[in-house]
Amino acid sequence: MRPPNRSTRHRSSGIIDFKKRLGATLVALVILVGILAARIIYLQIIRFEHYSVMSNDNRIKVVPRIPGRGMIFDRNGVVLAENYSAYTLELEPLEEEADFWGVVDGISNLIEITNDDRERIQETLARRSRFANIVIRGELSDEEAAIFLANAYTFPKVKLGARLYRRYPFGELTSHLLGYVGRVTDQDLEDLERQGQRSNYLRTDRKGKLGIEGYYESALRGKLGYDYVEVNSKGKTIRTIESDLPTNGKNLYLSIDIRLQQAAEEAFGDRRGALVALDPNDGSVLAFLSKPGFDPVLFSLGITRDNWKALQSSPDRPLVNRAIAGTYPPGSTIKPFFALAGLESGARTASWTMSDPGYFTIKGSKHRFRDWKKNGHGVVDTHKAIVESCDTYFYKLANDVGIDVLHEYSRRFGFGSPTGLDILGEYAGLAPNPQWKQKRFGQKWFLGDTISVGIGQGYNLVTPTQLAVATAGLANGANVFVPRIVQGIQDNRDQELELTTPLPMFSLKLHAENVELIHHAMIDVTRPGGTAAAAAAGAKYTFAGKTGTAQVFSLKGAEYNEAQIDERLRDHALFIAYAPAEHPKIALAVLVENGGHGGSAAAPIARKVFDTYLTPRVPIGEDFR
Repeated sequence: MRPPNRSTRHRSSGIIDFKKRLGATLVALVILVGILAARIIYLQIIRFEHYSVMSNDNRIKVVPRIPGRGMIFDRNGVVLAENYSAYTLELEPLEEEADFWGVVDGISNLIEITNDDRERIQETLARRSRFANIVIRGELSDEEAAIFLANAYTFPKVKLGARLYRRYPFGELTSHLLGYVGRVTDQDLEDLERQGQRSNYLRTDRKGKLGIEGYYESALRGKLGYDYVEVNSKGKTIRTIESDLPTNGKNLYLSIDIRLQQAAEEAFGDRRGALVALDPNDGSVLAFLSKPGFDPVLFSLGITRDNWKALQSSPDRPLVNRAIAGTYPPGSTIKPFFALAGLESGARTASWTMSDPGYFTIKGSKHRFRDWKKNGHGVVDTHKAIVESCDTYFYKLANDVGIDVLHEYSRRFGFGSPTGLDILGEYAGLAPNPQWKQKRFGQKWFLGDTISVGIGQGYNLVTPTQLAVATAGLANGANVFVPRIVQGIQDNRDQELELTTPLPMFSLKLHAENVELIHHAMIDVTRPGGTAAAAAAGAKYTFAGKTGTAQVFSLKGAEYNEAQIDERLRDHALFIAYAPAEHPKIALAVLVENGGHGGSAAAPIARKVFDTYLTPRVPIGEDFR
């Protein structure tokens, strides 16, 4: 038998291999077709509704939902800041800006569109996101809303909406305390990016500016929500597919008593200045006033150039928060603190006395540092020096203890650094020393500098808040507390109220007998013979205080004549006090710009506030605690 041909064997083997490969390919093809068919069934049948909407990304519109901002209350539950809803006219995005202004012009034939509105719209156009509506008019009246609805068919791209706005029932009275809510700026967005909060804000959004609104922005703001809506080819909303609800902001309860705030404002009248009142036992702020204030409503929709220019150019500087950003020489209000420095350092004792001729001279110099009382105060001890505000005593004290001791005790009571008050924009003031002068001016410190500092003039600068905090520390004699305005933060979801904790800034570590000496002297300041006796006359409680007068400019040896000096160049009037003197419940600092004398201009304001706080009255409501 002949053996098989070798080529025949090779062909048979190749056919078998081909059939195997073809079979494997067919199996793989069937599997792939099965997977594809399953995917098509999943997409076209099971997930048809979802992906039919998502098939064209122009048909999905993400609409942000702004959270309700937290409310702000005073200590008795009185509303200080709230939200309200008002009609708005909103224009959906258009391709051309010219088309946009054509619609605005058409709307203006029905409803007033002011130049301020147009200015705001122009700025919004430059900042809006791609899908954001533009508010043509905000806060429409019911009548204006009805007029638009009757003509809405002629404006298919315009819709009547509703938005939340911020309202401050007490207006200017709480403007510097609360601040305001204004549109976010590019700088705001950069700051929010660094803080990891950029995603919670739109470019056309609003946020807290200054005051409590600014400091507690993250608590008051809440969290953005979103609606995912289906729109047709013309951009008209068909239905809402899904909603992510916003989280409303938290409510704030302040330690402020608005009645005290009102009493302070009434006492100030038309004068400029500031008042800060604290509870000396825990640092909570009872009243916080800066005069003049401003109307926070001006900022709600975006302040116009004209209004901004008017505020900026006003000689009264209404945008300056004098309570924390106004820096002034403390004048004689610094004397109780420096008297303590003398007693605590051992440079003075309760029995130490000196004769006051009405001036002080540095050894080897003929220059006279003059007392406010031309012929002097006679024999003076620490008690009398405070009661009669004897400059000569404190000139000599400064000379004897030196600038380092004065600086140490200034810092101990919180001067020269921010107090930590929970409001944006606090200034540090200045507690000067030789190192500061060398760094600032490149000059040596002279003994004459120390002498001026000793009576609260020279380089000394304080804010009214710093003075109030230091006075509260003097009143309790043991601790200087970090001042606090917000006492409770309430979550709107479960209504749980989280209370803030009083935080001591410094432990004073003073000798009780020295503190008692200063207390008695400050009480006598308000009695016959003292510089604030007139303001305290007839009070049903005892209070302790110290008047102060701070020069606005140097007279260079000339005699001060208030009647011949321009009103804005007159001395500032200051007063610090606490009451009841035996067991203090309130401590305060008052500054009246260009008010003249502390005893006649500032002390009566303090008396009005004390009377309001300490006189029994019918409560407005229960304390939130």
